Amino acid sequence: MRKLLLSLALSFIAPFAWGQVSQTTTTTTTTDAGGTITEFTPGNTIVLRESSGPMNYRFGKTVVYTTKSGKTLTDADVRTKIRVGVPVHVHFTGEGDARVVDRVIVDQD
Repeated sequence: MRKLLLSLALSFIAPFAWGQVSQTTTTTTTTDAGGTITEFTPGNTIVLRESSGPMNYRFGKTVVYTTKSGKTLTDADVRTKIRVGVPVHVHFTGEGDARVVDRVIVDQD
């Protein structure tokens, strides 16, 4: 009888004892970078020519466009001021190789 009870108890506990818990840690960094726009697709991507070479960035769900002095640009201003050849700084979060922009700062006021 003891063997039967012990066998039943072990068969009930065994799946929990050998189950493994998996944990994934993702490191997210927030960084600024500067360069000259070489490609710009509104709402999608921006490519900057930086000192280390061209860098690709993709836009997050919301992107704020500002001037160097902190003035937020209107949609009309974005269409005229954000274009190829303009020097900008981008504020982005990086997860691995993915760089997601949440702020674009035009170096000119």
